[in-house]
Amino acid sequence: MKKIIISAVAIALLAGLSGCTLLKVNVLEELQPFEEKVIAGSGSDKVLVIDLTGVIMSGDSGGIGDRKKPGLLAKMRETLDCARSDKSIKAVVLRISSPGGGVTASDTLYHELKRYKQEAGVTLVAHIMDVGASGAYYAALAADAITAQPTSITGSIGVIMYRVDATALMQKIGVQAVAIASNERKSMGSPFRPFTEEERKHFQGVIDTLYGRFAGLVAEERKMTPDAVKLVADGRILMSDEARKAGLIDGIGYLDDAVALAKKKAGLKEASVVMYHRPGEYRANLYSQNLVSIDMGAWTDAGAQFLYLWWP
Repeated sequence: MKKIIISAVAIALLAGLSGCTLLKVNVLEELQPFEEKVIAGSGSDKVLVIDLTGVIMSGDSGGIGDRKKPGLLAKMRETLDCARSDKSIKAVVLRISSPGGGVTASDTLYHELKRYKQEAGVTLVAHIMDVGASGAYYAALAADAITAQPTSITGSIGVIMYRVDATALMQKIGVQAVAIASNERKSMGSPFRPFTEEERKHFQGVIDTLYGRFAGLVAEERKMTPDAVKLVADGRILMSDEARKAGLIDGIGYLDDAVALAKKKAGLKEASVVMYHRPGEYRANLYSQNLVSIDMGAWTDAGAQFLYLWWP
């Protein structure tokens, strides 16, 4: 950052000496496009390793000053668009470390992965590292196979809605919120008044519908009966061995094993294992990834939301 500021000052001084009257200086670095890095293997065919890391939300994340960084969905779409343009990519390994996130964001991520896999005709293997729960597992359902580390946590199939009830606090400090609305139901979910029983039933109905979509997708993609899904789709988290026995994942191993499985399913004997990175980012081996800042405020500050999220 110091180099950028010094360069900007130097340009300004030179402009002043040359009699320029109009000067535009970008102090903040522009976001650079992805570059490809070969991290293992060789050959013209490629296996691409991409990350699904952090809470899955639709918006962008905070950056320096007022500059926003692309959010997870935007980065994933950019990654898949880059992959679409490279016909040498025959398989993709989706490396997952995420507790899930928003319902719509998780569903959109599943849709993007599924569409890319079908359009590009590539093999997709999802591999769970520390945690791949709830919405992250939902997204992994787009893969041809799901594997996990021996110590991974997965499952947490279900929907949750968090809502803060501030009524007791407001009464204590003598503050009252007044809402003028077209109908009393317009303020459903407001933190400034308690739920009515009718409102609770309404929200429960929405949650049940979203849960049905999740459970139905598990049954469809994992070739499980609805009854088999119900046995494990009660919100509980599962260790890898439990998840494999239940039919939620296909195998237990390490990231190297996931890459080997992707090559095998794609019919590749030799392949270069590649990753995308921004200029200046560290990409030296299979475990390299960006530093991730998980900003829970992206959804906790926005009022009631429906989430495919494991957040103990």
